[in-house]
Amino acid sequence: MEQNISRTSAPFAGAPSRVEPFERLLSRHHLDLVRGETTTLQINVGLLCNLSCRHCHLEAGPSRVEIMDAGTADEVMDYARRNRFRSIDITGGAPELNPHIESLIGGLAAVTPHLLVRSNLTALDGAKWDHFIQCCKTHGATVIASLPSLNPNQTDSQRGAGAFERSVTALRTLNAAGYGVEGSGLVLSLVANPVGAFAPASQSQAEKRYREVLQRKWGVAFNRLFSFGNAPLGRFQGWLRETGQSDDYLEGLAGRFNPDAVGSLMCRNTVSVNWQGYLYDCDFNIAVDMPLGGRKIHITEMAGLPPGGSPVAVADHCYACTAGAGFT
Repeated sequence: MEQNISRTSAPFAGAPSRVEPFERLLSRHHLDLVRGETTTLQINVGLLCNLSCRHCHLEAGPSRVEIMDAGTADEVMDYARRNRFRSIDITGGAPELNPHIESLIGGLAAVTPHLLVRSNLTALDGAKWDHFIQCCKTHGATVIASLPSLNPNQTDSQRGAGAFERSVTALRTLNAAGYGVEGSGLVLSLVANPVGAFAPASQSQAEKRYREVLQRKWGVAFNRLFSFGNAPLGRFQGWLRETGQSDDYLEGLAGRFNPDAVGSLMCRNTVSVNWQGYLYDCDFNIAVDMPLGGRKIHITEMAGLPPGGSPVAVADHCYACTAGAGFT
């Protein structure tokens, strides 16, 4: 099996000439973005989603047919069993809509001490949502839920009418099942993304505000909040171009480059697999089809882990992960 991984770099579509290419910036700062020990497996189970969020780098939505089938799901679970990752992260699209999601949760929970399942909080309703929560609870999975803003109008503008109200209802149901409740051992984390072309709020300040407002207004509790910037890819990049903000947004990200963030980037210890079973350094690279090592490597071709010291495939969207506190 070949594991020859060479440096890969791709241009950012429409990048303004005034922004230095990301790879050149790393060189100027005498930095190498290379893989360390791979401890996390991230699994993108497909682009099917009930929402068409404006910030989505994958352009997931109701009409997308790219979805992980049962055979690929089995291959992914085999790979996880062979390598015993410290963490496994299931993402999408809306993972809840994959017909094999409960099989994946059960199979993967058996081979990792830390299973994370992402949710947009609106993909399922009623009994289906309750059943999904019970599956996560049975297997001790951490739920990572997206809630872009505490302002209902802002969340709805990004995700669609009624999204905020449905999200709060789902969070209450998670709390009722024990998620986010102190002493339950069931972890509920939230993710907040900016709803416009601006930088994310300070994570510590955002978490404090979310905790106070959600509890006071809606009686919702959670364990932790992550505040992440939006990558200029997919639907978000299209929106930036339509509104004439693309060049300024990328320049703003480049202006906030933090060399200290490079060493702790997720791509250094994570390997991502897409719905077809091909390997990437991160989910953003899935969006622009920049595969691990510069060639399509299927999960069945790689018995072990990507070797430490091999270069991470980079392009100018990497500025989103190294701006300010970084995307870690």
